[in-house]
Amino acid sequence: MKLTTLFVAAAMTTALGSSVLAQTAAPTTSAATPAPMAPAAAPVAGARVTPSGDIVATLTASGQFTTLLKAVDTVNLTTLLKGAGPLTLFAPTDAAFAALPAGDLDRLMADKTALQQLLVYHIVNAKVDSTKVVGVKGPIPSAAGKPIYVDGSGSPPKANDAAITQTDLVVSNGVIYPVDHVLMPTFTPPPSAAAEAAPAAEAPAKAPAKAAVRRKK
Repeated sequence: MKLTTLFVAAAMTTALGSSVLAQTAAPTTSAATPAPMAPAAAPVAGARVTPSGDIVATLTASGQFTTLLKAVDTVNLTTLLKGAGPLTLFAPTDAAFAALPAGDLDRLMADKTALQQLLVYHIVNAKVDSTKVVGVKGPIPSAAGKPIYVDGSGSPPKANDAAITQTDLVVSNGVIYPVDHVLMPTFTPPPSAAAEAAPAAEAPAKAPAKAAVRRKK
């Protein structure tokens, strides 16, 4: 009798359709309930960037440069950065733009002339490979006409006051150097080599005095 009742119940459930089935079915355990789909993981800040074609394609695939890409597109520099090159781009990450003083990014995005000047300062119209950065100190001429000061004597190497987080990112139309701060054309470089050498130049000046003392003896 019980077996017949179960077959009848099963037949009725099939005829009533999925909506009734959902209402009459016994509750399942949490282990049997499909877990909701997790959102796609955000890119890790400072994660290593993999070459993925040209400069723009590589920045896009990385997911760490959405602000830079938006800014580049706003001032019509995307075509340039997708061109044959070779070019070198010092590329501020999203975290670098987020670190700007409050309101600065909004003001820049609203002023296309200032934004373009700032972005062009991050571009070098030549291929600058890591041999010209690592272990090297000195200016690199930017496309804006003002130099970017590289100091590769430490780890990580620096461009102005920004850390270069990756030095071997060669793409199809040039080189990308991800940086953790937005580079400013107003950056004041460290003391020149001549100024640093000035104290050492004082030593020879004392030599004649010592010689004079010997002559008196």
